[in-house]
Amino acid sequence: MAEITAAAVKQLREKTGAGMMECKNALVEAGGNEEKAVDILRERGLASAKKREGRIAAEGIVGSYIHMGGKVGVLVELNCETDFVARGDEFQQLVKDIAMHVAAAEPRYVSREDVPAEVIEKERDIARKKALNDPKNANKPEHVIDKIVDGMLNKFYEETVLVDQQFVKAPEKTVGELVTEKVSKTGERIAVRRFTRYKMGEGLERRADDFGGEVASMLQ
Repeated sequence: MAEITAAAVKQLREKTGAGMMECKNALVEAGGNEEKAVDILRERGLASAKKREGRIAAEGIVGSYIHMGGKVGVLVELNCETDFVARGDEFQQLVKDIAMHVAAAEPRYVSREDVPAEVIEKERDIARKKALNDPKNANKPEHVIDKIVDGMLNKFYEETVLVDQQFVKAPEKTVGELVTEKVSKTGERIAVRRFTRYKMGEGLERRADDFGGEVASMLQ
């Protein structure tokens, strides 16, 4: 059995945010392989999150983030199970981090379940046409094309769905994995319920008037 050093445990803890004993046990189980230990911790984190999915997360806070001198603003509602957790520093920081991420990454949906069916069908159709028009895919069987299309659709999710996006402050993890880490630490269900992103002037038509003519008309 590989020797598990304190330095290795510390490094894994810093990388995953898991507890010291959890990291040590994961490294023992992985035979000292850090990458496998990370996978083990993620699997356990996801499992603990799944157990809490049926519990009601009715507490939480609405957090905000303003960026670029007031040009971009975000509101995020993050839910948990108790007011005690909602008032904690880690939960408060998580809300701020997610709001900042939304400002930077511009997600359109919270989860894949929020993507309208018609949007998915449109993206799937575009992906299929793109795959079929690629000379590299000529004469490939249908099941291979289907896999290529699924890959393109997953890419769409990673670009537009909040929990599937790479977290801007730590791209090695997704926003969903960031939330899962907090679930493991707090012992409560945590969920992003909704967000709104505002960009100054977005949706407004820019005036195309002749400025010189406007000034001249004012002087008449």
